[in-house]
Amino acid sequence: MAAHVPVLLERVLALFSPALSGDSAVLVDATVGLGGHADALLSAHPALTLVGLDRDPEALARSGERLARHGDRVHLVHAVYDEMPEVLTRLGYRTTGSVDGVLMDLGVSSMQLDETARGFAYSQDAPLDMRMDPTAELTAAEVLNTYPAADLARILRDYGEERFARRIADAIVRARAREPFASSGRLVELLYDAVPAASRRTGGHPAKRTFQALRIEVNGELEVLRRALPAALDALRVGGRIVVEAYQSLEDRLVKRALAELAKSRTPPGVPVELPGHGPQLRLLTRGAELADEQEKEHNPRAASVRLRAAERILEAAA
Repeated sequence: MAAHVPVLLERVLALFSPALSGDSAVLVDATVGLGGHADALLSAHPALTLVGLDRDPEALARSGERLARHGDRVHLVHAVYDEMPEVLTRLGYRTTGSVDGVLMDLGVSSMQLDETARGFAYSQDAPLDMRMDPTAELTAAEVLNTYPAADLARILRDYGEERFARRIADAIVRARAREPFASSGRLVELLYDAVPAASRRTGGHPAKRTFQALRIEVNGELEVLRRALPAALDALRVGGRIVVEAYQSLEDRLVKRALAELAKSRTPPGVPVELPGHGPQLRLLTRGAELADEQEKEHNPRAASVRLRAAERILEAAA
């Protein structure tokens, strides 16, 4: 497996630095993965306590090895990041206004992409799994082999932004009637045949959007993010910061809306003064979404699609 390189590491460190300089700072790494960002943040802030969540037990084991040198400043928990309130409660923290930072590095991890058997990459024939948590029940094969054509088309359209969603869904239903889908190679062949040649030449790999859609469905990624963002923002104390790295437009749109909503005043239009408690709750720290520069993209291919957004809490969340 290639060495894990955290995306936009220096920028993440710089954004968190003002919030983590205290003697008892707490940061939640909601998707700790292989621990690259976490290790750097713990090293930069010797008094920092880190709560690391991940749904992938193998990722937790590897990050545990990497972060062991930081001792009892690290608490790693097998959990999906929308379970953040429950995790904080179990560890003795309030769910509102108790942490100084939240980091979300979304999407599929480097480790998951690199391990062929996980079935995330369309470039290699592998079992149609795509579970971020191998203990979960739903697999990509089950989606392909059991969902009605209308549901398959909806998933491909909504989660993959696939123009030929219904055409692909109908092709899948016809193919599975002859033989259920088991491996990614057969699905990729079907997609090559189902997507018109003109789109194959100009729209990137014909499997990219379908694989993204299946992965999002299997792992409930957008639903999890919709629940997790309000919880993460509520958990921040005044002066606390959130940094989110998204790798596809659907996630980034949810992040953009959640931050923008709390960055505006809730005082009704026409009222000449800001009503107490109705001012903006967040200050945006990035102008739009920040991208990796060409040097980082060349050094770290995973950075090619990153969109980073960050904000600081400036008004207490309602308890």
